Amino acid sequence: MHTNLLELVSKGVFVCQTMKWIWLTVAALLHFSRLMNTLESPRGCKSQPTCNQCLQSPGCAWCKQKDFLKSGESNERRCDTEEALKKRQCVEEDIINHQPFIDILKDNDLRNDQENVVQLRPQNLNLKLRVGVPTNFTVTFKRAEGYPIDLYYLMDLSYSMQDDLEKIKSLGQEILDTLASVTNNKVRIGFGSFVDKVAMPYVSTVKAKMSNPCPSRFDICQPAFSFRNVLRLTENPREFRERVSKQIISGNLDSPEGGFDAMMQVAVCQQNEIGWGNVTRILVYTSDDTFHMAGDGRLAGISKPNDGKCHLNSDGLYDKGNIYDYPSVGHLSQILSANNIQLIFAVTEKSVPTYKALSELIPQSVVGVLKNDSSNVVQLISEAYGNLSSTVLLEHQQVPQGLNISFKSSCGNGQSSNWEKSGKCHNVKIKQQVSFIVSVTASTCLPKTKTFFIKVPGIRDELKVTVQTLCDCKCGNPEKESTHCNQNGTLESNRLIVCCLLCSCNKGYLGQKCECKHEEAENMTIMCRQDESAQLCSGQGTCECGQCRCRGHHQGQFCECNDLSCERHNNRICNEQGTCRCGTCKCNANYTGSACECSKQTDNCENKHNVVCTNHGYCECNKCNCHAGFIGDVCKELVTPCKTYQECVTCTVATESMESLKKNCSKVCGSVKLVRVPGPKQFNCQNESITFQVTMDEKNGNVQISYTEAPGTVDMTSRVVGGSVTGVVLIGIAIIIIYRLLVEVYDRREYRRFLIEKQNVQWKENQNPLFKNATTTVFNPIHSGN
Repeated sequence: MHTNLLELVSKGVFVCQTMKWIWLTVAALLHFSRLMNTLESPRGCKSQPTCNQCLQSPGCAWCKQKDFLKSGESNERRCDTEEALKKRQCVEEDIINHQPFIDILKDNDLRNDQENVVQLRPQNLNLKLRVGVPTNFTVTFKRAEGYPIDLYYLMDLSYSMQDDLEKIKSLGQEILDTLASVTNNKVRIGFGSFVDKVAMPYVSTVKAKMSNPCPSRFDICQPAFSFRNVLRLTENPREFRERVSKQIISGNLDSPEGGFDAMMQVAVCQQNEIGWGNVTRILVYTSDDTFHMAGDGRLAGISKPNDGKCHLNSDGLYDKGNIYDYPSVGHLSQILSANNIQLIFAVTEKSVPTYKALSELIPQSVVGVLKNDSSNVVQLISEAYGNLSSTVLLEHQQVPQGLNISFKSSCGNGQSSNWEKSGKCHNVKIKQQVSFIVSVTASTCLPKTKTFFIKVPGIRDELKVTVQTLCDCKCGNPEKESTHCNQNGTLESNRLIVCCLLCSCNKGYLGQKCECKHEEAENMTIMCRQDESAQLCSGQGTCECGQCRCRGHHQGQFCECNDLSCERHNNRICNEQGTCRCGTCKCNANYTGSACECSKQTDNCENKHNVVCTNHGYCECNKCNCHAGFIGDVCKELVTPCKTYQECVTCTVATESMESLKKNCSKVCGSVKLVRVPGPKQFNCQNESITFQVTMDEKNGNVQISYTEAPGTVDMTSRVVGGSVTGVVLIGIAIIIIYRLLVEVYDRREYRRFLIEKQNVQWKENQNPLFKNATTTVFNPIHSGN
């Protein structure tokens, strides 16, 4: 078995094909990590063992020079940055480094000619991409002036829309006139209506309700239906008025309506049914309630997904409503965009939040508030069309897997947006040109040429983009009995072989260049071990003809050294200031340390006078280590100067009159210079009756102390306490005086009022009005004499 394996290696096929299958297996796992880095330029190259893999690594190039590899070097050494390969003497002609390329196939100028309008340029591109390398191109757009309009009015005919129907019957001419004034060109209008699927629980299936679904038996309603194309697009307002005036209201049971079914049929039924032309297409959707969507059909046992096809019968009626479910929002959005239809939701105020959320999911759609009787529908359509026209949205369609696309918008205000999933510009005027930068990045090799489209929804113009990936090496034709393979094998160079420039040895020969015989190689394996118990080539390479062929960054006689195993500083190998050699950093001239983390320069240690650490420390790794009592980047700041030099000042002041004792102060003062200044003064440091300050001369680092007598001290405690007591007493007296004055004023005022009232009193002796004299007098005859 060992012999067979060596024979496969000698053919150069086993290793090559194994690497190929490994690459295909892990490609999907690498897809996400590459995708995250597509918009950033590669800083270096991650070496790969094969040419195809090398070209799929951003920033890498492959050297196909035959004698490029040195003895013991693996195939991975052929894969490096182009600059590195040139430094290693690979001639430029033998370097494979495909560059992205843009080929503009069609780029017509923007035109406003009604016969041949061009609103988007370019129209056709061919891109050749390197994996992981973004390629940018510019797309410009300018909306044409006076472009014809097709407007289809789609109306909810549920019973609550009865007054709206009466109003719309007379507005056809006004809608046409309004849009004609905006576009200055031909305008056509059509009309359709919808209710809901004719099935429970959406519509009552009672026989009487099927024929007249009105809630009151005194009203007359037409039977419920899903969607009806009442009038295909026409320029005749009279025909619109006549056909719409014949419509009568209908009814259903639940609040949501079947509007999605109706919109789908209006979008997919083109020339023969609706009559859409190659013009600006507008669909006006009016309703006063919400909508059913995909999945709601299960309530009636309708589970078949909507097929997105036209199903109108000869009467213009959608007759498959009870077979297919409602379309989903995504499906409807895709169909509207594919058919270049711009959507206006004209809905009542209570439904506006719902439809605004829906509008965010459908490109080129706006929402307007419709009055309860639709009296403002003409103004609403005009304003909504203006909003649609002033918003330009650029997006991609049918993008194949493996491509990442982003947009940067330039809307004419001198500013650009960040990279986004789509390009968008607001408040764009007619004839105003806007531009977008489109970035396309391949995250993996595409098996064949792919195509996608870039367009503005609602506009028929589109940009077709064809993409190829540059993954093939094309190293040349195979060379049999090649001198590069010592005439003992074939130099495989065909582009279909992923291992470019690999010797496929003849039977009985081995080695990178087929330099040794099979039987000799078996006896040479001992030369690839450091000792008897060690692995072949330390497990980091293969043994060929008694010599180790190391993988990746491993090197040495036994592949025992790893150029990435050195100590790191700031997560950088050898601090990027040296070279890793077999686990040891070989530092550049100005750096030292086990990880080259220590700079020999002193520029960061010098103050503005070029004094290193202000003479109060030493410079190590371009950083000051300060002596005790000093801090700061260059040791120019003192730590607690008052406390540090208090003893020195005290000693100096105490011995000023004792000349013989001054020498003792040198022990505590050292080289500090003390200067007495006239006083008294107040410095930031104080010791009993002496105040002083400590300064440093940055030119030489000398410390100087200026001292003098402190100003007379004051007992602040007694002042504060005395002042506080006095203040309290004075305030209390003031309050009492004010209170007594107020009471006195009040008493005097009341006394004056009493005197005035007393003077005004008049005492009169009038007869009591309640007393009346007797009206009858009786005399007693017996006492008449008295």
